Amino acid sequence: MKKLFAAAIIAATATTAFAGPTCNAPEEKWMKEADFKAKVEAQGYQIKTFKVSKGKCYEIYGYDKAGKKVEIYFDPVTADILETKS
Repeated sequence: MKKLFAAAIIAATATTAFAGPTCNAPEEKWMKEADFKAKVEAQGYQIKTFKVSKGKCYEIYGYDKAGKKVEIYFDPVTADILETKS
């Protein structure tokens, strides 16, 4: 029983560790998707995939100015970078 409980704790911790940030702003305050993409591309990013994350943030998969692959979470209201994974 103790092993099962320990495995559940480890699994829950691993899931939390890989989750992205959470954004709480109401959707009516979010930047329009087209405006967001234009702003990010003007900063030199190439967007391969755009989506709204499970945590309700904007998320892109693509490339930075140097051509390096990136996964970035953005605040959907301000387009500020919240978290970057490479």
